[in-house]
Amino acid sequence: MSSAQSKSDSPNLIKNLRVPLNTEGEDSTEVGNYFVANYPPFSFWKPEYASSIYDVLNSPRPEDTNLGVYFHIPFCRKRCHFCYFRVYTDKNANEINAYLDAGIREFERYAQTEYLAGRKPQFVYFGGGTPSYLSVKQLKELTNRMKDLFPWDETEEVAFECEPGTLTEKKLEALREIGVTRLSLGIENFDDHILEVNGRAHRSKEAYRALGFAKTLGFDQVNIDLIAGMMDETPENWERCVETAIEQDPDCVTIYQMEIPYNTTIYKEMKESGRVTAPVANWPTKRAWVDWAFSRFEEAGYTVSSAYTVVKNPETTKFVYRDSLWEGADLLSAGVASFGHFGGVHYQNQADVGPYMIEVDKGNLPIFRAYETNNEERFIREFVLQLKLGHTKLSYFKEKYGIDPATRFTDELKGLQDEGYFQMSDDEITISRDGMLQVDRLLHRFFLAEHRDARYT
Repeated sequence: MSSAQSKSDSPNLIKNLRVPLNTEGEDSTEVGNYFVANYPPFSFWKPEYASSIYDVLNSPRPEDTNLGVYFHIPFCRKRCHFCYFRVYTDKNANEINAYLDAGIREFERYAQTEYLAGRKPQFVYFGGGTPSYLSVKQLKELTNRMKDLFPWDETEEVAFECEPGTLTEKKLEALREIGVTRLSLGIENFDDHILEVNGRAHRSKEAYRALGFAKTLGFDQVNIDLIAGMMDETPENWERCVETAIEQDPDCVTIYQMEIPYNTTIYKEMKESGRVTAPVANWPTKRAWVDWAFSRFEEAGYTVSSAYTVVKNPETTKFVYRDSLWEGADLLSAGVASFGHFGGVHYQNQADVGPYMIEVDKGNLPIFRAYETNNEERFIREFVLQLKLGHTKLSYFKEKYGIDPATRFTDELKGLQDEGYFQMSDDEITISRDGMLQVDRLLHRFFLAEHRDARYT
């Protein structure tokens, strides 16, 4: 469907999109992490709890828990102004090779533990940074060595994050050859001015080229990421961005709402200038834009599958890593600053490459901090994460944890129903579109009291 056709066919949607760009006022975007990635919040993870992870690793392997493997590749051509991940833009080939070798040695330590020895991953995920920054030779050597330790022959999904400007046809062919099934392109926007202002390394021509190559190579899924409310974005630009994404016909699209965590370039500039409000769209504006985008994608035949995703075919487009993690799978996570968990114990590695490499060279696991959850915290974690799907069944939690969410959260659920965000049936909670657009804000109501004030830490 062309942009011209969509405009004539959808006048009401276009009218609804014309929410003036507003960075100030009520619900302005202030500094902090809005997105709920885990529970309990990371600020409760402590170095003094790190020993608890070794208790799990020295225990017998579980027979009924899926395993995921994650590797953090922290190298980029350029640091985006909104990026809060651990990334490096100044490492040469020798330094990168040394890091990759350290990652393999970390995997070797885990492969020798009683808890993980002989287990095969259900999914593998490469994140960053920019995994596609690696050369073809580096990618093949890395993945071959990983497969020797944790074989991929039973793996259902291999997900790989890419920056479009780092992709060539040869590199994409190599990714397909090594077994990548889900290719995720961090396009964010199709407008070169928006990309430049927000510090992205690639431009639209590189995005189109990467998409064109990827479509011909038979990946099971090609996903593109978009961000609503970036610096200098307007309603007209967002409309063009969504229409272009529809024309590109990816298997799935992930849409985030712009936030400004503390360790970003934008925050540093705000701090220096004494600003409290970030120079990006406020939350009502971003929600309106995402609401419009969801409706346009639905008109184009897509299905909204979570608070952030639309998929072209719900029967074939699955998110194995997401769904498995949100149901309590173990995650073996290696690399600098990476997060993982085993048997309900969460951990994070050393957050800088120097200390990380030192610990690996000593023969140690480079774990910096950890948190051991109890049964109630594991229940809450799965409950709040699964709500992001827009629905969840009460019976799942009754059977797994012996806790009925309808009883445990009577007041919270009633309040959300009264506000029009949630609907309840005998066995299911369903979230309205309005609730989905701000679900991360609503999830804090289910946190234990001692965790509710840690939202922006």
